[in-house]
Amino acid sequence: MEEYKQRLARLLAQTGALFFDDNLILKDTRPTPYFVNFGMFRTGKLVRELGSLFSDMIMGTGLISKTDIILGPSYKGSAIALATAIGLYEKYGHDLLFEYDRKEAKKHGEGSSSNSLLVNRTLFDGCRIFIVDDVTTTMGTKYELIESLNNEAASQGIKIIISGIGIAVDREQSTAVYDSQGKYIPDVKGENTIKTFTLKTGIPVFSIAGIKEMIKYLYEEKVPVMICGKRRHIDDNTKDLFDRYIKTYGN
Repeated sequence: MEEYKQRLARLLAQTGALFFDDNLILKDTRPTPYFVNFGMFRTGKLVRELGSLFSDMIMGTGLISKTDIILGPSYKGSAIALATAIGLYEKYGHDLLFEYDRKEAKKHGEGSSSNSLLVNRTLFDGCRIFIVDDVTTTMGTKYELIESLNNEAASQGIKIIISGIGIAVDREQSTAVYDSQGKYIPDVKGENTIKTFTLKTGIPVFSIAGIKEMIKYLYEEKVPVMICGKRRHIDDNTKDLFDRYIKTYGN
């Protein structure tokens, strides 16, 4: 596994951002044996390192030549966008705009007449936007964000280009499946989340690392992680639980 992926895996383990526990539930109501909480990246050092990893990804994929604005959806994506913009400037000398959205339009001060959902109001005609966020499971919030950005552009009478979406951790998971009453059906694999998103929107999705390769690395290197409230290395039972989960719900 590449060095930058190892860095992310170890940071997730060291901070407790990656943890295993009983009775964890995802936003789409599915159970999960593990969770990734980037709220644990809550110091200047940690968020700077995360921004550095994102800037490495943007440079490594050549996306820097297709990006004018780094945008992070509120709330956690806001800090990631700022950290990524700083990383691009500090490491590579690229000084890009950064942006993040509000949950509700600002109606006072500089927002009195615009009703804009964007804090820095960086959009311009033909601008190319790269979206950054922490983890994706269903891509549901990304569909909503894209619709919001397109509406924002339309209200300004400009055209925008979303050059891609970058996420720190790809859960490599299929979508949830529901019955006709909207009830979640357990142990049934849905569509490939990211592939479906790209087919529907035409927007490519990139990740710093996938969860499978990181868990494999942490398991083999015996790096301690939080398991049921205690810090210890991933044992065979925990690894087997993860593997069975991925076999059922992975893409």
